[in-house]
Amino acid sequence: MSFLSTINIIGSGITAQHLRLDVISENVTNINTTRTEEGGPYRRKMVVFQAQNATRDAFRVAMDRARNGMVSNAGFETSGGVRVVEIAEDPSDFKLKYDPTDPDANEEGYVELPNVDLVKEITDAMAASQAYSADVTAFNVLKSVISSGLEIGR
Repeated sequence: MSFLSTINIIGSGITAQHLRLDVISENVTNINTTRTEEGGPYRRKMVVFQAQNATRDAFRVAMDRARNGMVSNAGFETSGGVRVVEIAEDPSDFKLKYDPTDPDANEEGYVELPNVDLVKEITDAMAASQAYSADVTAFNVLKSVISSGLEIGR
């Protein structure tokens, strides 16, 4: 696998986790929004990831190529990574709060609140932050490997 391919894979992870954190921030920001342009309360959003160019035997193929003396990756797609397929809306039910004085209350006095759970959002933010940190660590390791490789050439 070439260094540029590895950088692309790491970059796709960083970009995907950054978008995930943006969506989580939007959810937390709208935790009390009872009116949207579409009508009704804000609906929680979720990021859907998909593996990109994932071939299970890419490592095996690369090893076979190296064993046969074909070290170059020219014309051989080895990049992978992740991409965001969509930002989906959570179909779960809205929360109900009894407050007949609220302007958004229905005839029974209940207000529909967004289906955003702060604990779930904080947990998702922590997981996204850890994944982002892991990608940054992988990039720093790659940088160190490249630097060491350049030192050998001196």
